[in-house]
Amino acid sequence: MIERALLIGGAEVPAADGRTTEDLNPHTGGVVARVAAAGPQDVARAVTAADRAFTGWSSAPPAQRRKVLHRAGDLLEDRAADAAALMAGETGGTLGWSLFNVGLAASMLREAAALTTLPVGEVLAGDNPDALSLAVRQPAGVVAAFAPWNAPLILGARAIAAPLAAGNTVVVKAGEDAPLACALFLADLLHDAGLPPGVLNVLTNDPADAATVAETLIADPRVRRVNFTGSTGVGRRIGELAACHLTPAVLELGGKNSVLVLDDADLDYAVDAVAFGAYLNSGQICMSADRVLVHAAVAGEFAARLAGKAAGLPSGDPTDPLTIIGPLINPAAAGRVAALVDEAAAGGARVLSGGGTPDGAHYPATVLSGVTTDMRIHTEEIFGPVCTVLTVAGDDEAVAVANDSPYGLTAGILTRDTARGLGIARRLRTGIAHVNDQSVDDDPTAPFGGVGQSGYGRFGGRAGLEAFTDLRWITLQTRPRTFPF
Repeated sequence: MIERALLIGGAEVPAADGRTTEDLNPHTGGVVARVAAAGPQDVARAVTAADRAFTGWSSAPPAQRRKVLHRAGDLLEDRAADAAALMAGETGGTLGWSLFNVGLAASMLREAAALTTLPVGEVLAGDNPDALSLAVRQPAGVVAAFAPWNAPLILGARAIAAPLAAGNTVVVKAGEDAPLACALFLADLLHDAGLPPGVLNVLTNDPADAATVAETLIADPRVRRVNFTGSTGVGRRIGELAACHLTPAVLELGGKNSVLVLDDADLDYAVDAVAFGAYLNSGQICMSADRVLVHAAVAGEFAARLAGKAAGLPSGDPTDPLTIIGPLINPAAAGRVAALVDEAAAGGARVLSGGGTPDGAHYPATVLSGVTTDMRIHTEEIFGPVCTVLTVAGDDEAVAVANDSPYGLTAGILTRDTARGLGIARRLRTGIAHVNDQSVDDDPTAPFGGVGQSGYGRFGGRAGLEAFTDLRWITLQTRPRTFPF
């Protein structure tokens, strides 16, 4: 069993009151780690350390920040096996999913390294010929970052990489279900890569204290930015707290994502694409394909093929390299998903594959058809290995059903006609859309985020850098002005 303390000011320290909390393995139910359980006093200590480190880090040459971030990306790849074992133990992540996390998180760190030397402003064409007018971006200060458990390396890296690249310091609140992989493991890498003490601080906490720790962190006046990735319910509360203190926030929240299978789609490709989008990480991804909207001409054949594919996906122990469907994060999560499926089946939906009673935290890859709009599974984010196949009459109905959701994160359109697919993509109310691909995709160079209840603001690329900097107007008067009085 691993034991870890808080990371504050470059040192591992116990919680002020000495409390700890357990980190459990969703597959076995055993204890993976015992970590410190932070309280309000610890939050203040972490923010103080970040605030003190800000002057040095924000004024460090861009080449220094670039070197640290690039080196951290290399170290992450070097320690891929350790990262995969950690994810399997903490979250039930399969080997393929864990290595995908390693590769993308390493790319995020390297892309953040590249951001350090982007232009930080521009010269404005002002009306005063005797003044140099500048729009300058500067690091905001201390960033409060919230890193979730479901893609711990990817989302942990995304929470901290761009803020650090811009010259900010960070206090990251680790997700309670994966405090090692989503925060402490990455902090260790960055420390080994040369990150100065206090630039990145990690808080772990007991689940019962999550709200108190978050509220204390966001309320600290030294915190100048907030970024959060997680559920819409919690994200709404984070946004409210940030707004109360007029602190800008970036929120990447849940999704009710659709993949549209048009009548001209290659069905072999479509089945593989949807299965990947629906069942990767047992459907526990904000981008997972919940709804598959299939044109009536091919709906029956597509549903039968997808059900067959789902039934054949290997499931079980996440440490087995052949496993595709590992456990959900805990038995309660599996029970919630099963209840959505059972409720839909009782209302007339057909279970084409999967379903049944969970085995602990395990639930099989499931396909439903005949789902109606009054069923909870049609409107709620499933966050499990389940997708619903809905038949639509044509493109217009597919767009209408896809847009009939308060969420708006991502979507996929599968068609042989790229112009048709692009036209549909532009009509979807989502922050992201992929033509000839499914809904799960990420790229550290791209602006990532949603609309509606999927959040606001953008991570990734230049947009991510801008989110964590202040844009200032500075003028330099080159000769004295004449004043009227």
